Amino acid sequence: MLIGVLGLAVGLGVGGVALVAALGFALQRTADTEAFTTADAVASLVTAEALPDPLPVAGSEVRVQVVDAQGRVRAASIGADRLVPILYAAERARATDRTGLFIPGERLGLRGPVRVVAVPAGPPGARETVLVAKSMADIAHSVDLLKVTLLITFPLMVAVLAAVAWRVVGATLRPVEALRAGAEEITDGGLPGQLPVPASRDEIHRLAVTLNGMLDRLAGARARQRAFVADAAHELRSPLANMRTQLEVAQRLGGRTDWPAVADDLLVDTERLARLVDDLLLLARADDASEAQRRQIGPVELGELLALLITRYPSPPVRFVPPATPLWTSGEPDGLTRVVANLLDNAVRHARSEVVVTATQAGGWHLVTVSDNGPGIPAADRGRVFDRFTRLDDARARDAGGAGLGLAIVRELVRRHGGSVTLTDAGPGLRVEVRLPAEGSAV
Repeated sequence: MLIGVLGLAVGLGVGGVALVAALGFALQRTADTEAFTTADAVASLVTAEALPDPLPVAGSEVRVQVVDAQGRVRAASIGADRLVPILYAAERARATDRTGLFIPGERLGLRGPVRVVAVPAGPPGARETVLVAKSMADIAHSVDLLKVTLLITFPLMVAVLAAVAWRVVGATLRPVEALRAGAEEITDGGLPGQLPVPASRDEIHRLAVTLNGMLDRLAGARARQRAFVADAAHELRSPLANMRTQLEVAQRLGGRTDWPAVADDLLVDTERLARLVDDLLLLARADDASEAQRRQIGPVELGELLALLITRYPSPPVRFVPPATPLWTSGEPDGLTRVVANLLDNAVRHARSEVVVTATQAGGWHLVTVSDNGPGIPAADRGRVFDRFTRLDDARARDAGGAGLGLAIVRELVRRHGGSVTLTDAGPGLRVEVRLPAEGSAV
């Protein structure tokens, strides 16, 4: 605000100086024009040898003399001195060739500064000079009046404009202050909230809407983080509690403990705990953009990858339908292997008799499907099964070995490869479709 007012004051000051200078120059040019007009008229009378006595002039503030080469006054107007020339000899030498100069008004009995112009007249052998003196008092008074007016009005104008600008800027920034106060309340309280949205449809309104959207996303991220930490702690506590219980029972039994059986049970819980930790680390790396940028990307042939992975599962129930042509994509071999392995683990766990794996090409995409004839997943639950630590009561149980992270890992890995994963019906059962970009296609 201060910079703007100072800039306005400087601009008005420079404009005022330019206005005064332009007005003074224009008025002086007008006075010179009138004086030269009078001098030219008298010069024509000199040439015609028809000088009247006294010389005719218009106005009481004008004096005219005709002076010969020796400085003698040959003719003068009413009020002009008939003995002493208007200009001294040195001044007449500087006022030749239709030029003008200023002299004090007291010399001629006129008010203010006087402008004198000189015009040569007569034949070349008997040159004379016509001197016309015109008082500049009225012009000086006009310029002074303009200066006083500007000195009075410009500060008032700056003050009024500053007050108006202060009110306008204050009204404009009032919603910003409301946003700041709302943000401070949200920050101090540590609770989710909404910033006030102004009624005006301007940039501040759009800023408030954008900030509220950001706060909603941050609140959602905090809620997901708290849920993730709570679920992870619960999942990690379960195998640890089982291991501790088995060790306490074995310690109480002493020599009657079947240590090989205890070791087998502890190994199962340890493997379950290791898988859970690996899954949590994989999801944490998937959330880390820098880690995703550092992963090794290369060409992968999906048919070969699936054929090698299928050998780890019994046949039946797993049956693989190989693609007719090689299906090349760009991605992480380990990540794509983890995607299909998680889908096969789920399908084998819930299938009644058969799991079918296929790979086909559809336009610029490769489609990998894993189908089973198990109980399937209701359509209403197919969106939330991709959330972390999500189990369905009739399809997932902790005793079955699932921690609710398999499909979440699948979604994150497929998304990182530029693809998508969807769940559909497979008659009786569930079909999982993984769509990956073909190598060289635009994602």
